[in-house]
Amino acid sequence: MTEPQAHLLVVDDDERIRGLLQKFLMRNGFLVTVARDSAQARRLLAGLEFDMIVLDVMMPGEDGISLTRELRAKNAVPILLLTARGETQNRIEGFEAGADDYLAKPFEPKELLLRINAILRRVPQAQPAPPAPKVLHMGAVRYDMDRGELWRGPDLVRLTATESALMRLFAAQPGQPIPRERLVGDLGRGGEEGAQERAVDVQITRLRRKIEDDPRQPRYLQTVRGEGYMLQPD
Repeated sequence: MTEPQAHLLVVDDDERIRGLLQKFLMRNGFLVTVARDSAQARRLLAGLEFDMIVLDVMMPGEDGISLTRELRAKNAVPILLLTARGETQNRIEGFEAGADDYLAKPFEPKELLLRINAILRRVPQAQPAPPAPKVLHMGAVRYDMDRGELWRGPDLVRLTATESALMRLFAAQPGQPIPRERLVGDLGRGGEEGAQERAVDVQITRLRRKIEDDPRQPRYLQTVRGEGYMLQPD
């Protein structure tokens, strides 16, 4: 059975580049829709499903990084940023906004094609009715399970390696208590048993500060007496 063509949205204010990219990508087997700016892209996204967005950063009006940040807050569609600025800081800004990859202009069309195919290979096949949400909401905070990222509004919340590991464990079984002993084992903590559990307690306290409005009265990362800890999203 032939796989359906991936549908790409190309957003660039340069009409010539839009046309060239559309023709090149269509010749290589993609369905391609184009937009001249962020406003037109947003209108298209409201009515169509896309497998990926190829997005220019430097556009009049709202730039590509701002649009990426807004889309990523509610949409997991892969985003490849294009820009004439190739400095490290600009790349970091794009990745922090939620982009999946970053290609500096000028670029070889074949490299763009390779990047697009690589990103699409990493994306799990879409399912009509996913068995579980990919984003857990906890008031103003949300946790992107696929990306392992915690966000408060438009801001990415920095997690340590241990905090990231805890969030993955809790997110894998929301609403179910996880014993402290299992958390100790899964986190690979060494040392005496009492010290191990106290170390987990400290990490839980730190994580609550990043999730809860009032860490002293946790609503989402709860202590279940006699059983351990539990993540209870909205």
